Amino acid sequence: MHLSKQWRLAYELDRSYRKVNSMRRTVAEFCSFLTMLLVIAGCQPISPSQPELPELTIVPLPTLSTLYGVQREDGARRVNIPVDGSLQNPAWSPDSNSLLFTRFQDGYNAEPADLFVVDFSPSRIIVLISDGSGNVNLPGSSWNPHTRNIVFSSSREPHDEIYLVNDHGGLGDVIKITDRANMVAYEPSLSPDGQWIVFESHELDAEDDGTIVKFKIDGTMPYQNLTNPDEDSRQPNWSPTGDKILYQKFSDGQWDIWVMNSDGTNHQKVSSGSGDKTDASFSPDGRWIVYSSNEYGLEFANLFIIPVSGGNAVRTTHYEGYDGAPSWSPDGKKIAFESYPGDPDDSSGTSLLIIDVPALNQ
Repeated sequence: MHLSKQWRLAYELDRSYRKVNSMRRTVAEFCSFLTMLLVIAGCQPISPSQPELPELTIVPLPTLSTLYGVQREDGARRVNIPVDGSLQNPAWSPDSNSLLFTRFQDGYNAEPADLFVVDFSPSRIIVLISDGSGNVNLPGSSWNPHTRNIVFSSSREPHDEIYLVNDHGGLGDVIKITDRANMVAYEPSLSPDGQWIVFESHELDAEDDGTIVKFKIDGTMPYQNLTNPDEDSRQPNWSPTGDKILYQKFSDGQWDIWVMNSDGTNHQKVSSGSGDKTDASFSPDGRWIVYSSNEYGLEFANLFIIPVSGGNAVRTTHYEGYDGAPSWSPDGKKIAFESYPGDPDDSSGTSLLIIDVPALNQ
């Protein structure tokens, strides 16, 4: 029996279980049945061509020693995840033992997109959200240590909004947070206490003039614009200390990294020099920012680290291809990122890699 037939059989079994059992019992029995199938057939990659998967599917992986691929010359190692498609936007779990990521099914940034979690110990992969729409997380502070919630955007009808799901992946646990008729919301980040989100927003059917917006998850406070709607600001990320929010702003023909107070005051430009600087997130102590850039005349972006106060950036990856969307592990030891041997646009997609954090002096 081919694995695709097994997935269909497992899915139909799960649908039947939902009608007669409780949510948690459904998940446990389905995963047990799926594990049995995988033992019989061997663990094969999860392919976009397979039918839609339930929201929580747990697949055992090889041991940790085989999860890491061959080391690059700069020390980065590929994470061997048996999932087809473009693997992007890694974000660490609070205990640094897992990675949340987005799988774009049809190539780089090409929806539909699903949310996955890969655990390093025990080695397994979890299909968290897969419903045929574009479900996308942001690198950095997407997985909250206190509430255990994961924040993401989804292109579910009628348009992109922000959602939460608990990291245990319970079926039906997705909560819609934002809801505005004429404004889209995506690229969300959670505050350290898990009570607020910050995200990019702009008018429906518009692509420019992104605004950074802050919103309290319980809905008791109105939406707050933290940047000027006439500017183009994107990809906000909350600092682990909670007092700062970073973002990227397009000005003078390029993207640069900026930092502001969490109330929207005291905007300060962090990066300098020529080249685009994007995809930024904080170090766990809040003193550093890791980002992706083609500065210094690079053909493709690599990773750099810069103090929050600005100054000289430290080049972190040395690769002839593209490295982007970095996320710093909460234990401070590693950075996960997406990578492709060339220009990722219009490609089949990126892979996920991990590199040790270099020695930093400030």
